[in-house]
Formats: sequence, C-alpha cells, structure tokens
Amino acid sequence: MTLASLTRIQLNPRHPAVRKDLADAIGLHKTVMRLAPQHLGEHPRRQGGVLFRLDEDPSGTVLLVQTTHLPDLGQLPAGYGHADTRDLGPMFKALTAGIHVRYRIAGNAAKRLRPPAEQEAAGRTHGKVVPLHGEEAAAWWRRRSAEAGLDVHTVLATQLRPACTRTAAGPRHELTRFDGTATVTDPTALAAAIVTGIGKGKPYGAGLLSLAPAGCG
Repeated sequence: MTLASLTRIQLNPRHPAVRKDLADAIGLHKTVMRLAPQHLGEHPRRQGGVLFRLDEDPSGTVLLVQTTHLPDLGQLPAGYGHADTRDLGPMFKALTAGIHVRYRIAGNAAKRLRPPAEQEAAGRTHGKVVPLHGEEAAAWWRRRSAEAGLDVHTVLATQLRPACTRTAAGPRHELTRFDGTATVTDPTALAAAIVTGIGKGKPYGAGLLSLAPAGCG
C-alpha cells in the first residue's frame, strides 16, 4: 500500500514566522521541508514526497503538507500553528474505478510559447512560459486530470495570489485553484499522481491533489 500522510496545520496569524512565510514562497518551502527527514539526497522534496498547499477556511489559513515519511512536527517553530496528521492509506485503498469524488488542487497552469522567428533561426527551441487563466487554465486541468486517472465533471477555477519571493528578482508562480467533481477512471495512475503531485511549481505550493467522497457535505 502507498505510504503517505497528510498534515493539516492551522496557522497562527500572529506568529512572526507565519507572517514571514506567507510573504515569501521560498521561506515557506524551507519551513515545510523541515518536516521531512534530513539527508534525503540530491532531490529531498521529491525523495520525501513533500507537497503542500495553502487553503483558506472560516477559521483562517491552513497549510496542508503531504509526505511519504511521517512528518517531524517538532521542527516547526513553537506556536507556528496547531497540527494534526492522518494516514492516507485508507483513501488509497478506497480508490476504485467508477467512484465519484470531490477534488481540490492548486495548479501552476502554464504553457510554453514558440520562440520568435529570429531566435528559432539562431537555434533556440524553447520560448517563454506564460500563465494560463480562465477557460485556458480549466482546459489545462482537464488534460492533466485525465492523464492522472480522473474524468472531471465540473471545474471551478479560482485565481490565487501568486507565489512570490521577498525580492522582486525572485521567481513568481501564478497559481490557480481547481475545485469540482470527477469520476475515478484509473486508480493506479491516480494514486501515483497523488503521491508525486501534478504539474510544475511544487516547491511553491502547487500540485497537491485532495480528494473526498462526492456524497460528503
């Protein structure tokens, strides 16, 4: 059975480390990575199966962190937030073809343009990467979800605040949250997509797919 856990951290908005992390995507990534085991090799996020997403609920901002190792919650700054962890094993076991689910994911929906003609003539094969919005972003998610073993029925696309660094020269990742309902078509592909994440921008809060039974309120 796939080993993965999901930790829900209700962030303390008055904590200085929380305020700092919410303003700096790289800082937040570093805080999240403190939950993973040390010495994971050249690609620690990938090796630790670390994915995360920021959600908002009536009680405030929630940080969701998925890992393939039990998280070391003692590495969080004291008072950072209230955290609880649950095993995702039962969810993976319940994934069967034909079941209906509700989903949520923050995706880095983007496409790469063709380079200008003069750059192509000079041998450049990759153009600029640009974010997608609206129907183009929804179409991106439909393609990605189909590859991941989901037949999407409904899509609500919500543009999120870009994941930015504290310096203007740092990377800026446009994020779109996708919510809706779907049918599981390929449980094996879906389990793999949940563990590895979907799309790019994973160090900046993209790619974590959450599922729940469609019948739950």
